[in-house]
Amino acid sequence: MTAETEPGTHDFTVVSTADVHIGRVVAMRVDEVVMPGGSVARREVVEHLGAVAVVALDDEGAVTLIHQYRHPLRRRLWELPAGLLDVDGEAPVDTARRELLEEAGLTAQRWEVLVDTAASPGFTDEVVRVFLARDLSPVERHLPAEDEEADLVVHRVPLPEAVRMALSGVLVNGSTVAGVLAAHAVLAGAGQTRPADTPWPDRPSTFARRGGA
Repeated sequence: MTAETEPGTHDFTVVSTADVHIGRVVAMRVDEVVMPGGSVARREVVEHLGAVAVVALDDEGAVTLIHQYRHPLRRRLWELPAGLLDVDGEAPVDTARRELLEEAGLTAQRWEVLVDTAASPGFTDEVVRVFLARDLSPVERHLPAEDEEADLVVHRVPLPEAVRMALSGVLVNGSTVAGVLAAHAVLAGAGQTRPADTPWPDRPSTFARRGGA
């Protein structure tokens, strides 16, 4: 076996690409990629703006969850406050601050990175950065008049209960499950957070370069 064909050494070169759809939040393209052995395979890729989510943990150890309708699943899901990276030049932690204010009516003095989660890397470049927000203060929240957020419900849940919700299947949103379990691990001393401005090499950028952000 030559060095070029050893597992872990192949260069998956893209030989052609074609756009299928370009929307407001996502785009879809089809790449032709050279496989080990020299064959060419088609790979469908959904480009995404990327997003942030927030584990807002109060002094009593409760996390803020929102109940929001998600049309692809045709039901309401319990999720962390979250939002798209759709403001050009806005730092991810500033997007997180804005979304926590808009969706939950909270501000936080202390911000740290918990985890980065790739939504489904088999077909999309969507990655969500989950922040831990502490030292919370309530502020006036202005409810939107339309879209799904007009129906949004905010609820505080003790973190151990949120963990049970994740393990029992009540929480199914990927970044929510990851954020809740990561926060529990950090508070238990099993891991550490990272600074809020930690570099994010996997932050999606292809769709934003199209002018989608």
